[in-house]
Amino acid sequence: MPAVPTAPDLTTQPRPVYVIGAGPGGLAAAAALRARGVRAVVVEKSDTVGASWRAHYDRLRLHTTRRLSALPGLAVPRRFGRWVARADVVRYLERYAEFHELEVVTGVEVTRIERATDANGDGEGWTLYAGGGRVLAAGAVVVATGFNHTPAVPDWPGREGYPGRLLHAAEYRDPAPYAGLDVLVVGVGNTGAEIAVDLAEGGAARVRLAVRTAPHIVRRSSLGWPAQRSAILVRRLPVRLVDRLAALIAKATVPDLSAYGLPRPDTGLYSRVREGAIPVQDVGLISAVRRGAVEPVAAVAGFDGAEVELADGSRVAPDVVIAATGYRRALEGLVGHLGVLDERGRPRAHGARTAAGAPDLYFTGFTNPISGMLRELALDAERIAKAVARRRAREGGDGSARARRRVG
Repeated sequence: MPAVPTAPDLTTQPRPVYVIGAGPGGLAAAAALRARGVRAVVVEKSDTVGASWRAHYDRLRLHTTRRLSALPGLAVPRRFGRWVARADVVRYLERYAEFHELEVVTGVEVTRIERATDANGDGEGWTLYAGGGRVLAAGAVVVATGFNHTPAVPDWPGREGYPGRLLHAAEYRDPAPYAGLDVLVVGVGNTGAEIAVDLAEGGAARVRLAVRTAPHIVRRSSLGWPAQRSAILVRRLPVRLVDRLAALIAKATVPDLSAYGLPRPDTGLYSRVREGAIPVQDVGLISAVRRGAVEPVAAVAGFDGAEVELADGSRVAPDVVIAATGYRRALEGLVGHLGVLDERGRPRAHGARTAAGAPDLYFTGFTNPISGMLRELALDAERIAKAVARRRAREGGDGSARARRRVG
């Protein structure tokens, strides 16, 4: 077992870096900051670290390898296997916070961030407003509330009159409650595809998968070589070249499912990635579709009583509809007034970069990289910590250089 890292007493620093969110991104940023001698306080609205991972469906395993999913300063235990299970990710995050002796404050939700001003009206750090009337003074802020923050369900026409059960994929845990039922899963990203397979293997009477745009499907690994390593290697290659290479690999490794209602995509894999659509890693979908256990159908157009209208004009009458339709970042209330979000509600600057007019305000975990979310969170954490430490060194420790210049 690795030795617990030692660090100086940082509690005397007058204005810590506040990290919002105790998921992988927030914990990684706090650990990287602590390693550079910067006090970081993690503020989490739930009562524990890794809350979102605790709520994921039981079947979930990382689609990235154990070695490439570790956060700074602590390897993922070998006993967790190559593809780490959801419950083991939670155990790792708990151990990570303990190992790095992170300051984590749970049960406190930060609702708004404002630029702090001094008596002369100059900007100096940040003020965080949190539940219970708390007001926190921060030298810098790292927002790590997560890419998958608030479940988003389309406002389909007629959905309020549907008598069956309609739920978001965030509410799905295991197939037991759906045994013997007719289930329609809407959305063919990694979550929708895996839930559909889970239902089919777990006793659902019938499982349909509503597909708006045919996805790129890749093998999680081929001959022992993980798809994640290929994704890392091609990230900086021209998009058209990667599209061509991916098409050749797909033809060699993934069967054509057109006859089953799941045709090959008509746009390139990396072109889709640049638009925000990550390929579906096969963890049973191909086999389930080929044997008829999962039936691809057209996208949902609306509801009409107990029936779901599909985009091709057909209708189905499922007992349950599970919407694997994504999430919103939900950053508008927190930082929307600062001009740091784009038209889609995502941070304009990410990682060690900061938006104009918002120095010392960092965002991590708001992209969906092909190379693996946890890997990129680890890299972001190191970059952010380096940027904060450099800025503090220039400013003289706590970043209050402007105030000291006025005193001098």
